Amino acid sequence: MKWLTAAAAASAALLLAGCSPAQQRGFLPEGSEGATNHTSALTGIWTTSWIVLLGVGVLTWSLIIWAAIAYRRRKGETGVPVQLQYHMPIETFFTVVPVIFILTFFAFTAKTQSAVEEPIKNPDTRVEVIGKRWAWDFNYTDEDVHFSGVQVQTDEKGSPTEDTMPVLYLPVNKTTEIKLESRDVIHSFWVVEYLYKKDMIPGKTNYMYFTPTKTGTFVGKCAELCGEYHSMMLFEVRVVEQEEYDAYIASLRENPDNRGLLGLEYNPNQNLPGDSVPGEESHEG
Repeated sequence: MKWLTAAAAASAALLLAGCSPAQQRGFLPEGSEGATNHTSALTGIWTTSWIVLLGVGVLTWSLIIWAAIAYRRRKGETGVPVQLQYHMPIETFFTVVPVIFILTFFAFTAKTQSAVEEPIKNPDTRVEVIGKRWAWDFNYTDEDVHFSGVQVQTDEKGSPTEDTMPVLYLPVNKTTEIKLESRDVIHSFWVVEYLYKKDMIPGKTNYMYFTPTKTGTFVGKCAELCGEYHSMMLFEVRVVEQEEYDAYIASLRENPDNRGLLGLEYNPNQNLPGDSVPGEESHEG
């Protein structure tokens, strides 16, 4: 048994040593490494989990093969093998070890999630993102300007056209609060390289907190099936230096249509919990 375990461990180590950088990161999206202050922790829990589970799988497969070979019926043997009613050491092992694995995974997951979900006091940047079928509105709360997106259109090749792509600008290395709202149905705000997404639920406000630590353009999309054109509910996050961010905000302010913040009064759902039904009048008996 010892030589079998050692061989399995050596095989796993040899296999991992030959992995490419993408494989070592668990095939996570390119460009996600160092994209925010949370991506390293999310990458760590993802890859570590898969390595541990791969080890468990190799050990389990090895034991199955070993048992099938060691206890196979030999030539000339007849009858039924000796039947055991129970085997306390093995049964205890197969009960205790999985419980330890589950508790360990839960503890590390809860720790990472708590860090990712920890609110930032007095963030440098506040943005309200409003999902709507099938586009996005971005309110730059502190600057009192907004961007209203339209549904992404495609060219003759089926690729999204750049001029219809909603773009969310964020300054690099600035603590950021994203307030998430929905105008109609459940959407999900997902920046692929940030390795985290969050639902946008009508009548409920959710938040995301992070610090963008890498400049560039990152892919965003709705991750919740929201209707006919869900696949076209795309956007981009453009992380830039503070000067470029300020210039973009100034360009929005120059257009009167972009001044002020968009509210939720355009929601088609006007009878959410706590709201009165449109046209319904109260009558005193």
